[in-house]
Amino acid sequence: MSILGQLRTNEHTIMAVMAVIVGLAGGFGAVGFRFLIRIIQTIAYGSPAELLTVVNTISWYIKVWIPALGGLFVGPLVYFLAREAKGHGVPEVMEAVAMKGGVIRKRLVFVKSLASAISISSGGSVGREGPIVQIGSAIGSTLGQALKVSADRMRTLVGCGAAAGIAATFNSPIAGSMFALEIVLGDFGLATFSPIVISSVAATAVSRHFLGDIPAFIVLPAYELVSAWEFPMYLVLGLFCGAAGVAFTKTLYWVEDRFDDLKIPEYLKAAIGGLVLGVAGLYFPQILGVGYGAIDLALMQKFAGWLMLVLVVVKVLATSITIGSGGSGGIFAPSLFVGAMAGGFFGGVVNHLFPAVTADPGAYSIVGMGAVVAATTHGPLTAILILFEMTGEYKIILPLMLSCIIGSIISGQLLRDSIYTLKLARRGIDIKGGKEVNVLKSILVRDVMSRKVETIMEGMSLEEMADKISKSKYNSFPVLNADNQLVGIISFNDYSDAIFDEDLKHLVVAKDLATPDVVTVSSEDNLYTALEKISRRDFATLPVVSPRDPGELVGLISRRDIIGAYDNAILKKSLFKS
Repeated sequence: MSILGQLRTNEHTIMAVMAVIVGLAGGFGAVGFRFLIRIIQTIAYGSPAELLTVVNTISWYIKVWIPALGGLFVGPLVYFLAREAKGHGVPEVMEAVAMKGGVIRKRLVFVKSLASAISISSGGSVGREGPIVQIGSAIGSTLGQALKVSADRMRTLVGCGAAAGIAATFNSPIAGSMFALEIVLGDFGLATFSPIVISSVAATAVSRHFLGDIPAFIVLPAYELVSAWEFPMYLVLGLFCGAAGVAFTKTLYWVEDRFDDLKIPEYLKAAIGGLVLGVAGLYFPQILGVGYGAIDLALMQKFAGWLMLVLVVVKVLATSITIGSGGSGGIFAPSLFVGAMAGGFFGGVVNHLFPAVTADPGAYSIVGMGAVVAATTHGPLTAILILFEMTGEYKIILPLMLSCIIGSIISGQLLRDSIYTLKLARRGIDIKGGKEVNVLKSILVRDVMSRKVETIMEGMSLEEMADKISKSKYNSFPVLNADNQLVGIISFNDYSDAIFDEDLKHLVVAKDLATPDVVTVSSEDNLYTALEKISRRDFATLPVVSPRDPGELVGLISRRDIIGAYDNAILKKSLFKS
């Protein structure tokens, strides 16, 4: 075997070993997280049983105050120790992969575990899947940092952790692998695929040892496709669930913005959200906690159609309030809940209208779960596989595929970003923009700009300008007033006709020739923003101003500076590749 072949074999062996370690750690982390939720719920409510059953046996004031008390603990915990633990967690993992070389802070494992466990066990309307993904990814990143692996290996280990989290939570190794490849990494290459599958299998083995090898949801009665005429109905269900997924995504960030507008300390907002949630739970206890108990009841057709439709709306609001106020937890389980209720309502309608050619409403609940997950995450393959593995129902695969694909297409047409990538897009991070965009967005103008700037005072005569220009390597200059404030820019086109006219050299000053409408960039902007502005008007350079004072000139940046910084960043990444 050649030396190159030996190196490749060693590389694959090393990554396989690390994938097993991350998978085992992620599996134990998922199991430990679930036990932590049970312990805290026992402290809060006196029982680790399904929360829907528990809250129906306690006094009304306990239902109201426990979610508020949970928020009172979670808010300061997240605010002071790890603010990236706020919310559903997956966007932060995606950002780490795209922008930070897979580096995630080590403390996140502890903070995210405790904050999410408190949120969920106190009644927060969130899921445990997002936190476990973030915890597993942080474990993979921590191992990579300890071993000082390259950026590419680090990203793969983060993906291994994400796959392990999903696989262990849902008892679904295939869906766990697909989630990491399709949503977190966006990379189906063999070098990435193999370690992620290994990690997913290892995590599933751990979870099955401790939690058993049973589907997450038991489908009774067993599903069957009654007629081929059902397929058009499942297509319409996909449209319905696609719209529901978009509404969920938009509502989540709208509510988050409203809480951001509240003029109170950030760490107290989660308590307010918990109080609102507790009041809502008096009337709709189904929305509290992860919600799997309510999903089981929907699959068994224990809810009236009108109630399921109402629960779609209330659950979306409850999850949005929990996360928007500063709580910690995932959106995967709420998406399943919304899909189960939307599908159950839809199934009840079509079963009433066409009883001879339609299955029971429970079948539509199952398919609706997958369709809403596909619509919110823009990951139809993950949604199809995870519902297939969670229910163990192969007969449902064709309607599930149809509705999930339709739901994903519709949501993609109505909203460019998924519920994960929209959070990043609001921060200026374009996951879909490709490596070039993200590299440029990861570098700030202040790190590249030239701080030595040749300027011209607005009262400088044409003769003095000609002398200065002849000795300079630049052909455009920022123009300053007596207070050293930027008031214009003068370029070659501005002075080229006048500078050789002897009759004007004592009559014309810089202010007469300068362009007062100056395009600038802030020192805190990123290079992508700077390049956009330079390219839009085909400038050679841009004045850089202070973010606090748009008239204060602090530097100059050129197209050459931007390209050079990009090339250096790419070169560094190439040098650190294994």
